Amino acid sequence: MAKKNIGNDEPCCSFCGKSESKVEHLIAAPGDNVYICNDCVAICREQLQEHSETLPDKVALLPPEELKTELDKYIIGQDDAKRVLSVAVYNHYKRVNYNLRNVKGNSRERDDERTVAERNNGDGVELNKSNILMFGPSGCGKTLLAQTLSKILKVPFAMVDATTLTEAGYVGEDVENILLRLIKNADYDVAAAERGIIYIDEVDKIARKSENVSITRDVSGEGVQQSLLKIIESTVSSIPPNGGRKHPQQEFIHMDTTNVLFILGGAFVGLDKIVSDRLGKTRIGFGGALKSETTDPDAILPQVQPQDLIKFGLIPELVGRVPVTVALKDLKSEDLVRVLTEPKNAIVKQYVKLLDLDGVQLEFDNTALKAIADKAISLHTGARGLRTIVENAMLDIMYKVPSDKTIKKIIITSETIERGAPPKVVKDAA
Repeated sequence: MAKKNIGNDEPCCSFCGKSESKVEHLIAAPGDNVYICNDCVAICREQLQEHSETLPDKVALLPPEELKTELDKYIIGQDDAKRVLSVAVYNHYKRVNYNLRNVKGNSRERDDERTVAERNNGDGVELNKSNILMFGPSGCGKTLLAQTLSKILKVPFAMVDATTLTEAGYVGEDVENILLRLIKNADYDVAAAERGIIYIDEVDKIARKSENVSITRDVSGEGVQQSLLKIIESTVSSIPPNGGRKHPQQEFIHMDTTNVLFILGGAFVGLDKIVSDRLGKTRIGFGGALKSETTDPDAILPQVQPQDLIKFGLIPELVGRVPVTVALKDLKSEDLVRVLTEPKNAIVKQYVKLLDLDGVQLEFDNTALKAIADKAISLHTGARGLRTIVENAMLDIMYKVPSDKTIKKIIITSETIERGAPPKVVKDAA
């Protein structure tokens, strides 16, 4: 029960001055003669909600040069791709911060109903979203680039394989369940998820088989591309909180995808041939024009145009929603050696640390590193296969070292990698 103020018949709110009889409820604070009414509590709640919904929404941005420098710490090579990605991601989140800065004094429910045009600063300038399409051979770093960008920017990240998706109503995973995965990775913080990154891998596997529009149902190809359109651009999706199919009686999580960055990736095998054919035909007969372009895919793929992607099998509407294209190069032997040794999470560094915890020094000589890289290239696995090769070579060592306290140093040579020969072992002289 609230205490009365000294000299007055009724206690009063210390903020607005209203007496207890003029408000629904008056709350007494610890101490004497300090009160707050329900009206002032409601005003404080609104101000706190406004503060919590606007300030944390901004993404801490790095300029493109600094962003690329951070990417260099984790990803070897692909300098051109990292430059393009750094600029594209910087512009995307600059746009996100710009739009959020100009949304004032409204609850999230009301803001969801505002159009992009209403969110601008009144100067008529509308900043559209630019999603990204990455293509390059398997194991060249597409997934790692997307994951690392989210880590640097501290935004939620979700990855999905496009081949698991189907149109709504068919057996498989609904396209909108991609958003649920992002929400889960954001610990169900929808506001944070709305600023996250979604990476859709193997997009080339859902390309239609021809440029002609399909007249039959295609639940895993063209149909999936059509289903992706609305969430990739901008929509407020209704998502079942437990995934699965929708039904009218269940509750939904509502999520706006306006500020979600979508990165699509795939190997796009054969795309270089389409680009090469467009750039110039091979000479036929004596009067034919001589094709002067190189046949090296690393030189051809950066010249991809929207019509090439459409000819490959992506629908025009999807191509229009991913205006930024990034071509990744196949990693050479020297690149793979650097992948093994230079990044913060380099495989060799990890194994050196693991054995160091057992008091054993581990060393890979240069011939071993070269052998690992060459083996990965021969298997056509790129950087993805490096860990498997090293893991197989290290299995016996990791098995024996913890039990043999006399081992002080282990040296991995090319014979260990190529023929499975035992490594050089240095033991305690005692």
